[in-house]
Amino acid sequence: MSILPKFLLLNQQKNPAAPAIREKRLGIWHTLSWGQLADEVRVLAAALLLEGVRRGDHVALLGENRPRLFSAMAAVQWIGGVVVPLFTDTNAQEIASPIRSANIAYVFAENQEQVDKLLSLMPQCPSLRRVFYDDELGMRHYRQSQLLSYDALMAKGRSRIAEVGAQLDSELERGSGKDPAALFFTSGTTGPALGVVHTHEALIDRVQSAIKSEGLNSNDTSLAYLPPAWLAQHVFAYVLPMVSGSCVCCPESSETMLNDMREMGPTIFLAPPRVLEALLTQVSIRINNTGGIKRGIYDTCMAVARRVGARVLSGESVGAADRLMHSLSDSIIYGPLRDVLGLSRVRRAYCIGESIGPDLLLFYRSLGINLKQVYGSAEMGLFATLQAKDAGLSNSLGRPAPGLEVRLSPEGEVLFRGPGRFSGYHQDPESTRLRTDAEGWFHTGDVGWLNQQGELHLVGRKQDIGSLNNGGLFAPKLLENKLKFSIYINEAVVFGKDHDAVCAFVDIDSEAVGNWADKQGLSYTGFSDLVALKEVYRLVGEVITQANAEWANDPKLTHAQIHRFVLLPKRLEPDDGEVTRMRKVRREVIAQRFASLLQALYDGSAVGHLDAPVRYEDGSSGQVSATVMIGSARIFATPTLQKAA
Repeated sequence: MSILPKFLLLNQQKNPAAPAIREKRLGIWHTLSWGQLADEVRVLAAALLLEGVRRGDHVALLGENRPRLFSAMAAVQWIGGVVVPLFTDTNAQEIASPIRSANIAYVFAENQEQVDKLLSLMPQCPSLRRVFYDDELGMRHYRQSQLLSYDALMAKGRSRIAEVGAQLDSELERGSGKDPAALFFTSGTTGPALGVVHTHEALIDRVQSAIKSEGLNSNDTSLAYLPPAWLAQHVFAYVLPMVSGSCVCCPESSETMLNDMREMGPTIFLAPPRVLEALLTQVSIRINNTGGIKRGIYDTCMAVARRVGARVLSGESVGAADRLMHSLSDSIIYGPLRDVLGLSRVRRAYCIGESIGPDLLLFYRSLGINLKQVYGSAEMGLFATLQAKDAGLSNSLGRPAPGLEVRLSPEGEVLFRGPGRFSGYHQDPESTRLRTDAEGWFHTGDVGWLNQQGELHLVGRKQDIGSLNNGGLFAPKLLENKLKFSIYINEAVVFGKDHDAVCAFVDIDSEAVGNWADKQGLSYTGFSDLVALKEVYRLVGEVITQANAEWANDPKLTHAQIHRFVLLPKRLEPDDGEVTRMRKVRREVIAQRFASLLQALYDGSAVGHLDAPVRYEDGSSGQVSATVMIGSARIFATPTLQKAA
């Protein structure tokens, strides 16, 4: 099969009545079969031809995961177009850049909110001439000639499909695996966003590799709940179901996602670290609100899980008593917990986006969820590495996926080569040349190491890693992941490169800390009051102190213990440019925006003063001003120093 729409037709031929997409609307699940989906896509492709969409055109998608979004992607690709998914929570000005860069003329928009953004951009984006909208709520009085509803577009296709039927068949046959299928804009963590072009061949290759290695099949069910503009979500929720013939489910909303996930029971699950951390926080808050016998049973069972759970999952030898206790705990704690998390049927779970700390990985594996870290990037596709089927306690990212090669540069940078790689950055040959050498190796920008089994371990981004003034290793991600395992910490940003000591900015989890503060009888009126409480500083200080105690016993990290910290008086937000739309930290932006607090951490001040710009949800701007306490954590002597003393 050369292009993705041909897999759609194959699924229609083999299993026309099998579910392709399920969507929850108004509390009811609706199913679209492969036969129905293929018929809709054909009509939609005809309508797009009638609208003037031609081979090579870029068509943007601005909406959440919905069946009509997937239909639009397949229809665009049927006639040789290139889909460009955009983040729905971006403001109008952020959308303008990719629209101009890709010369986008057509956009599928989900609702009135997205339509309003696009209408406001038309004067500065002359290429934009047609917007197809799905949800008609609030659109009754819109009369702009550039607008056309999805239903009207489909009606046009149905009534005139005979006019373009031969052209439809011709375009489908012309399709080649080397044709561009999709254009994704990078998150811009370390610089301006770049357009990453993937061909049909590249996307299909990575998915077929995963299907073969992981045993994925048409009986699987997955969940489409992450931003469609993220390559990993696109591969997981669109390409994988197309190629494998499996079913993808769209929850009603982000607020109902957990309940919806429990109802439909995915068998394969993809999540970035922030989602896994959020699920753990919800469970922990519920447990913290219980007491007495229930809390005692939970603590006892989780101690068993931490001791032998991952070993049981990977099939390792476990003593009879531990195995019996684990089986009993599974009945009364682990099983119900998996059900609460909506993961009771999951047989393959993957974490991608960033590496996660070993504590978080161990938590899920201890519950009997075979969570595996997957390494990939917008340029290398979703499955660049794969762990063994039974990963056990390994914290590696696994070996290169079939067909791929990996090696390290002299500086330790991870390099990949093989099928599934992007075809280049859109209209940016210089960036393509800088990241891809003459031998075909893609330079990831990540630093890592390979163990004796050839498994990849990541240390962090090349530009972030360095040394303290005392010569100790400074690898911020290793430290931050440890801190974020605490339910009280939403995000941590540590500094120390070319400094005498490590210090940290902490963005607290307001739900978990607020729940704790309420139980302590503390008074506060909002987020800024909560982070200013001395008791909250002590709480976070205890978390950091505990982490320092563990790092003291690690020869590589003992010099990286955190000395001082500050609780940020505002959340780190993508609208303020402090994190990306996928919630990846923009370290340099944060250092500049909170430069006064960073200086206070290192000059010995007892307090710091902050004046920083902030952007509100309505697009208006303001200023946040605050006097912020500086907290301190206990530093532990290393075992070597203790012996010397």
